[in-house]
Amino acid sequence: MNTTTPNILELMDVSLSFHAGKKSFDHGRHHVLQDVSMQLYEGETLGIVGRNGVGKTTLLRVLAGILAPTKGRVTMARGKSASLLTLGLGFKPDLPGRDNALLSAMLQGSSRKQALSFLDGIKEFSELGDSFYEPVKNYSAGMRSRLAFTTALMTHVDVLLIDEILSVGDAHFRGKALAAMEARITGEQTVVFVSHMADQVEKLCDRVIWLDNGNIVAAGDSKEVTSAYTESVARARRGKIKT
Repeated sequence: MNTTTPNILELMDVSLSFHAGKKSFDHGRHHVLQDVSMQLYEGETLGIVGRNGVGKTTLLRVLAGILAPTKGRVTMARGKSASLLTLGLGFKPDLPGRDNALLSAMLQGSSRKQALSFLDGIKEFSELGDSFYEPVKNYSAGMRSRLAFTTALMTHVDVLLIDEILSVGDAHFRGKALAAMEARITGEQTVVFVSHMADQVEKLCDRVIWLDNGNIVAAGDSKEVTSAYTESVARARRGKIKT
């Protein structure tokens, strides 16, 4: 990414920790993020890779403003908005899918008028048919994930934060969801994309950050960083097999 491109979001020495019961933590504190600094440029797709539990989802929540850092600063360009694409945000089991879609879209930053205008598209893309008007508590897991993904996809924000969600629904819907998400990512949308699938991250992202134990291990070219991360995972697996 050309660094002359406008900076839309910046983290400076961001740390986040909380009290935990395990004595193995530092004096009873779990350090989830430690002195993380990064910049996000307008129009780019930034990938984040790392093992489970290293702070990827926490970092997205900090970027979305859901969590406040213990230390450091998060700066968003004036007038810009960010939303975490979270499946099922605000869903209430007793309400119909339509009403849940409306509420979820509004929780992700849309006005009521905007959210209402999305409903026909959500119904069509999710392929729920008349079930769109039935209570969500009657939905199968697949139906619920289709509604949640489609509602989140319809949200219009400046920065879209995506956390490991491209495996939703059955095989047919997964293919459809992936195509729609790739179209969004490869367009003008600014995206931060978390995934365990290194090949997908390399394909879709302009830059990649490798996160481990709350620290940035490497950042830069998508191919170089994902290759280093993949090799690290392979070495760790070989070590476990030997032991």
